Amino acid sequence: MRKMVIAGNWKMHGELNETVNLISGIKNLLEDYDLKCDVIVAPPFTSLETANTLVKDSQIKLSAQNMHFEDKGAFTGEISHSMLKSVGCEYVILGHSERRSIFGETDEIINKKIIKALSVGLNPIFCIGETLEEREANITEKVVETQIRKGLENVSESDLAKIIVAYEPVWAIGTGKVATPEQAQDVHYFIRNLISQMYSKETAENLTIQYGGSVKPDNAAGLLSKPDIDGALVGGACLKADSFVDIIKAC
Repeated sequence: MRKMVIAGNWKMHGELNETVNLISGIKNLLEDYDLKCDVIVAPPFTSLETANTLVKDSQIKLSAQNMHFEDKGAFTGEISHSMLKSVGCEYVILGHSERRSIFGETDEIINKKIIKALSVGLNPIFCIGETLEEREANITEKVVETQIRKGLENVSESDLAKIIVAYEPVWAIGTGKVATPEQAQDVHYFIRNLISQMYSKETAENLTIQYGGSVKPDNAAGLLSKPDIDGALVGGACLKADSFVDIIKAC
């Protein structure tokens, strides 16, 4: 049976003192709490080493927000898998819409990153989702299918089990808008059905598919109650310990 996963993507937030305060706050609020889901935090690169020290011997796991697909080299400003693993990362977010839209990452680049992450033992959180224009044009499923097929090219069935898929409609990220539980469920069901066609029904049933896009304590329970929504990739609401923990407890 697949497990719920709540992950917090801090984006470009969190200096070292803020990292200490936020993770300490989350740990304190979760102390002695019987978690029903996995919890992941994804601070910026500069905070990863500090975060790793803080989450050791806790229920919280560590993710990076991005990674280059090359092992090393003349790639100014980039971060390699070995750097991430050296500071304790178990997960890495790949294909986030901001990486796609602002930094020009293509499905092919994201696929290279996924293949590399899997080959070195990092678990990808693979983000997909349509823009407002694409939703209004009624091509959500076409866009999502293309992103999945290209992003997962040459990914084996056994490796897919190490991936978390995060459906994040671009129009709901940081806008305050959120897909209704029914809208989100429809796309999650489509994704699971597509995976069953590409791999197998059993693999699809075991795949964790998160929802992301303005998830907050007041809408989390409704989203997480849907049968194909297996958690959340949280943005702004993960930057405060109490709101992030409220979402965790909604599981």
